[in-house]
Amino acid sequence: MGFFKIALKAITIFHCATAGAYSTKLLNGGTIVAFDQDSELLQVIRNGSILIEDGRVTSLFDTSSPDNVPAGTEVIDCTNNIITPGFIDTHRHGWQTVFKTMGSNTTLAEYAWRYSALVAEPLFTADDLYISQLTGIYEALAAGVTTILDHAHHTWTPEHSAAGLYASVDSGARVFFAYAFQNASAEFGIPEQISQWRELASNMSSNLTELVVAYDDWTGNPNGADTLALIDLIHESNVSLMTTHHIEGPLMLPNSPEDIHRIGLLNSSLPIVISHASYLSTRDGALLRSTNKHISITPESEMHYGHLHPTSHLILDQASLGVDTHFTFSTDILTQARLWLQSTRYRVFENTMDRWQIPARSPFSVNQAFLLATRNGGLALGRKDLGVIAAGAKADIVVWNGRSPAMLGWADPIAAVILHASVGDIEHVLVDGEFKKRNGKLVIDGYAEVQDRFLTSAERIQSVLKSTPLPSQEGRFLTGAPYGYVQQLDVQRGDGTGYGPSFV
Repeated sequence: MGFFKIALKAITIFHCATAGAYSTKLLNGGTIVAFDQDSELLQVIRNGSILIEDGRVTSLFDTSSPDNVPAGTEVIDCTNNIITPGFIDTHRHGWQTVFKTMGSNTTLAEYAWRYSALVAEPLFTADDLYISQLTGIYEALAAGVTTILDHAHHTWTPEHSAAGLYASVDSGARVFFAYAFQNASAEFGIPEQISQWRELASNMSSNLTELVVAYDDWTGNPNGADTLALIDLIHESNVSLMTTHHIEGPLMLPNSPEDIHRIGLLNSSLPIVISHASYLSTRDGALLRSTNKHISITPESEMHYGHLHPTSHLILDQASLGVDTHFTFSTDILTQARLWLQSTRYRVFENTMDRWQIPARSPFSVNQAFLLATRNGGLALGRKDLGVIAAGAKADIVVWNGRSPAMLGWADPIAAVILHASVGDIEHVLVDGEFKKRNGKLVIDGYAEVQDRFLTSAERIQSVLKSTPLPSQEGRFLTGAPYGYVQQLDVQRGDGTGYGPSFV
């Protein structure tokens, strides 16, 4: 019997990091990228220290080796290193990890009919899904992503649904597990999913994983029985977060801020994260600001798949960053922040240059990109104690090797991370004050077994995909928009273009 099948019989879902298991730590002698809650500005403390107790930052010191720390405190030498808050990913589909490298040149239309939740159920057992989700979160932790909003649209059966949740709990990351409500089948539709959500919620005893809600039919079914039942669930269960997909433009994927506002959810205290939110209108932007709701920009995804983000730079005060389908590209938020910083600079500079003028300053700073990757994610999730290093904040922290070849010689720690670092420069990752990566290696018992189990699932699932023809992209997409001509680029002199085959 598989590990997941055994876990499924457990009555209570819990995580081993309970309050009694915390140890007091002092991150000593590093350069800290802190946050001043009064001025709402980043603050750099050089040669400082952070005291961590019971999973939270309790004190910041502007000196190394402070005197007034509790007896028995573990001291971690951070000399020459940079200490930042952990990155926050506000949009991810963790269950898809087993598809790694299969979609390197895929479009959104191809994704929909080959890898998405619409079609992927036959490929996965519950055990496959568990190990795919778990391995993907470990990958994110290694890359300094400490908090994930997982849009879990693998809710095809009770077993698949629970598998993703259990993997999230077992990962040791901070996960907002957004159970996606969808009519997956006649036997397991939204009424049955609501019942399962209530049961899972009643058995939750994790201090890191939170069960929340995802739903993508606010526009198509605003007054239907399923939607009304879900709204009742949100209110009655005091759900802490809701997320939904939205892309306008030719793709015409619904759930705009205006549509959600019409049903009475946007203007409420419920934190809402609208992923992608490409082609937002002026009215949508105004609604997001007036109701203090947020979007998740997934830069690499929106460029890779072609749904773009033409107006997202105009609403960055209500924005955060996400990864989306990490099997096709980077799993880390650092890459997303860097891509977004430079592509947004390009977009704004282009406007100036098109007027035959020379840009007089940079429109978008490394500090702003850093905030999008950290604090803004916490705000999007309704958690001011996430994404910052400040007294009282959760101790979700990344320590960077300031003497690595890429970082050596830095003066500005924020620029060093955003523009020069790679995930290979990460020395330590802490979640809730406990090490998840230490001295450059994941702190996971039995990780080799996890790797083996993952590879077994990935090899079997990928072999099925390799023998499955690619979907046709002619005629019209499922939303009704026609497929269009895409210019084929050429990197090779003479015959051929260099595009080549896929080597999967």
